[in-house]
Formats: sequence, C-alpha cells, structure tokens
Amino acid sequence: MRVLVRCCWGPLPVGGGAGRRPTPRWRALAGLSGSSGGEGGRGARVREKPPWRVLFFGTDRFARETLRALHAAREDKEEELIEKLEVVTVPSPSPKGLPVKQYAVQSQLPVYEWPDVGSGEYDVGVVASFGRLLSEALILKFPYGILNVHPSCLPRWRGPAPIIHTVLHGDTVTGVTIMQIRPKRFDVGPILKQETVPVPPKGTSKELEALLSSLGASMLISVLKNLPESLRNGRQQPTEGVTQAPKISAATSCIKWEEQTSEQIFRLYRAVGNIDGWIGVQSVMLKKKLTATDFYNGYLHPWYQKNSQAQPSQCTFQTLRLPPKKKQKKKIVAMQ
Repeated sequence: MRVLVRCCWGPLPVGGGAGRRPTPRWRALAGLSGSSGGEGGRGARVREKPPWRVLFFGTDRFARETLRALHAAREDKEEELIEKLEVVTVPSPSPKGLPVKQYAVQSQLPVYEWPDVGSGEYDVGVVASFGRLLSEALILKFPYGILNVHPSCLPRWRGPAPIIHTVLHGDTVTGVTIMQIRPKRFDVGPILKQETVPVPPKGTSKELEALLSSLGASMLISVLKNLPESLRNGRQQPTEGVTQAPKISAATSCIKWEEQTSEQIFRLYRAVGNIDGWIGVQSVMLKKKLTATDFYNGYLHPWYQKNSQAQPSQCTFQTLRLPPKKKQKKKIVAMQ
C-alpha cells in the first residue's frame, strides 16, 4: 500500500491573521499531533521555497560529509538554498570533539551539545549518524520535519551500523536513503529518495563509508532543492525485507574458528578491522606441532580433501581431536 505524504498548505482559518502559521498536512497523515510551531512557536510563517533554515544533527565522518555539503550550499550565494545552518552533536571524551564538531568549529558554525538544540527558528532538520532518538515534540518544531541520511537501502539494515553489516554479510548492492524520521523508532519513516550502488569487491567498511557519504550528501542537496515536492512524493517503506543493523559488540568482532569460513573471516576483517584496528581472536588448543603443509592441506581442512569440488573459501577450521593416550601397564620383572 502506498501512502502519499503531503506537505501542501491549506487555507488560513477564518479570522486568521497574516502572521499565523498554517499546519502542514503531512503531520496528520504521519500520525503526529500537536502544533507545528511547538512550544512558543518557531518562526512566524512557513516558507514554501528556499532558502531554508537548517539544524543539523550528526557525529562521525559520514555525517561530516553531509554537513560539508550543507555548508557549501550555504556559502553559495547564487544558489540560495541554505540561509542558516547550525549544528547539534553529542559530547565526546576527546578535547577536539567528534568529526562533526571539529568541522563545525573550523567553519565557525554555531554548535550545541545534545540535549541542547538551541532556540532558533528553523524550517527543516537533518540527521546523519546521530544515534539518538528524537522526540515527537522536537520533530514538530520543524515545519518540514526532520530528514535522515541513512547509508543503506531501507528497510534493509535499519539501525546504527548499516555499513558494517553490509560488508559483514557480503551484500553486493547497497545505497543511500533520504527519509523523513518518525519518533520512538529508528529508520521507519517514509522514503523521499533512494539510490543504489554496487558494493566494491573486497572493499572495507571505511572505503564504503567514503563512497556512501559522498552519495548521501549529494542526494540530500537534491531533496532540499525540491523539498515540498519530495515530501508530497514520499512513499512508505516496504514491510518485506526488513533487517536490523545493531552496534558491533566485542563478541561479534571475535573470530569463531570452528563456525566461520575463511570468506566470513575475511569479511569480518573488512567490516571492523579498518575501524577498530583489530578483530578478536579466540585461542585454539592445537596440541601438536604443525608444518606449513599440515596447516593448509590436512589440519585446517580435512573434509576439503574428500570433496575436491568445494571452494577453499567454504572451509572452516577443524580442531584436531586427538585420542587420549592409553596408559601402559607397568610390567613387573621378577628379579632372580
């Protein structure tokens, strides 16, 4: 079922003054209630075309590329797409802060630390790799809602680590989705724009992040150029094909020698090795000295020799089970 998400503006109620804000219909269709102006009301009127006043929420390198594109659009006076740009990030133990904060400070953009979101007037919010659920009250303060730049083809890989899971599970195709966020749940809102790209063979999550961050930034600018139309053409996410992308734990990043094939271990390395700099290794008791020939031909892959058609990438580590040594009975020698 396709749900049309509209952002058209109805007539002002009888007796409404010139400065009264109309309520966008997308709120009712999305199941959101409340005044579009929020507490105290942000902004006297809703703008129907650019330049937009944007509040950006982000943290990491992926988000920094989106912020860079928004900042470049604000500096482009001929385009007149962004009038105001301010930034919300999360606290960091590092004195320099996260990549988004570093870029914002260098670019002399106003920065707030969550949960402080400032008190200015904005038309639309933008989220990229923020990792915090935004409340309905906060979403309603933006006349055009809050957009999310998500590095996957939703509904596949909802959650905080879509790029890692794309590499970890051997996906051959991925992409970026620009969606409108909803409160209480991550990555479930209507899709405004979605593009797919092939996953580079043997590429790392860091390399894929660079590719998708550039694509996502470009897609966001395209949506902002036609924001009301993009909202009108939004479509609900399919109910089929939903997968979750939770944060990677220490247990997930550990090699399980007897459960994973060499291909899965290589994908694990490409998924998390270039981010954390290491992957965990659990110890295995060998109980014998191995030559190079033993290691490849016989010890790790005993079943491979019985099935010559199997690919080496399908092989798993097979721990050698040595039979227990039989205790020899002591012979009693009669002394004459």
